[in-house]
Amino acid sequence: MAALQATPLKTLAFSRRRAGGAALRPRQMASFRCSAAARSYNITLLPGDGIGPEVVAVAKDVLSLAGALEGKLIRVELRFQEKLMGGSALDATGVPLPDETLAAARDSDAVLLGAIGGYKWDNNEKHLKPETGLLQLRAGLRVFANLRPAAVLPQLVDASTLKKEVAEGVDIMVVRELTGGIYFGKPRGFGTNDNGEETGFNTEVYSASEIDRIARVAFEVARKRRGKLCSVDKANVLEASMLWRRRVTALASEFPDIELSHMYVDNAAMQLVRNPKQFDTIVTNNIFGDILSDEASMITGSIGMLPSASVGESGPSLFEPIHGSAPDIAGQDKANPLATILSAAMLLRYGLGEENAAKRIEAAVTETLNQGFRTGDIYSPGTTLVGCKRMGEEVLKTVESQKAVAAIN
Repeated sequence: MAALQATPLKTLAFSRRRAGGAALRPRQMASFRCSAAARSYNITLLPGDGIGPEVVAVAKDVLSLAGALEGKLIRVELRFQEKLMGGSALDATGVPLPDETLAAARDSDAVLLGAIGGYKWDNNEKHLKPETGLLQLRAGLRVFANLRPAAVLPQLVDASTLKKEVAEGVDIMVVRELTGGIYFGKPRGFGTNDNGEETGFNTEVYSASEIDRIARVAFEVARKRRGKLCSVDKANVLEASMLWRRRVTALASEFPDIELSHMYVDNAAMQLVRNPKQFDTIVTNNIFGDILSDEASMITGSIGMLPSASVGESGPSLFEPIHGSAPDIAGQDKANPLATILSAAMLLRYGLGEENAAKRIEAAVTETLNQGFRTGDIYSPGTTLVGCKRMGEEVLKTVESQKAVAAIN
């Protein structure tokens, strides 16, 4: 896709060398040494809850077909296994992330997640919430950097809630620290204050090494893009942010080609709506990144269009759409599968190093949009309204149409 291809994700070499320089595991490298006739990979699918199973099913079909079209002599064989996670795992096993699921994910070459959560489990105790399973999965895979592109596609600029002149040309990458900060800091819990009132408390804490490793990833991302990095914090109030700003500033000397700026999170939230084109790459902590990346996604017109990758220093990476489980439309064939399909493309590129297959999927999504097919979240007058399955079928048709070209080459 033109707008997505402009982002640096496709040029970051996470496929064979993870952020921080750690090489892939020996078993993964063996996959690249297979004969020219076929390269084989193990993919763990975690459909999850709500619309998750619907969009993952579509993405699985697209992945399989795209991998099979490498040409006359080369075929990418993807072996899939589905595992329970989130609410579905709670219902079946009593925990949001069964040991079997985590073991399978760790032993795979890449992991594709649909979505987790739903009203059914909202009142569960914290350790029995679906979202706890996602935090456990990220920790178990040791992924620490979440990369979320937010690029406004030319075909969908009118779907943005912002004025066309504001949204057109926006291309932002949010690099979010994923395993530290207030979501994981201790102490945390409930207590009673001196007045006898119940209290709830959490701890925002970062070590220097945690800040340095995410900042290095962000500087490298910016280097592959337009050379601008904005670090977002709340250093006028929070000590954790004061340390964050000091460490990021100190690292800037190692990247003299990158223009570094700093912005308080409240101002960043405002500027994303006021003038989003001022941003290139944003790096921030866990909670700020959680909020700002969702805000940035809506500039593009729909959260249903955006993929993400979570990477670590070694082991399999996690790929997922940034949207939630949308229980209100689950099972109604209304979900937009394109974010999951594009997450599958990221999986091929950064998880497996299969650039051609990734491009094939992105080109198919672009052509499907060019043909005017839209799910409800991105529909506009003059386009063709379709459901999740039909959208997937149209993408598959476009991928299939490349078969003739592959056969000739």
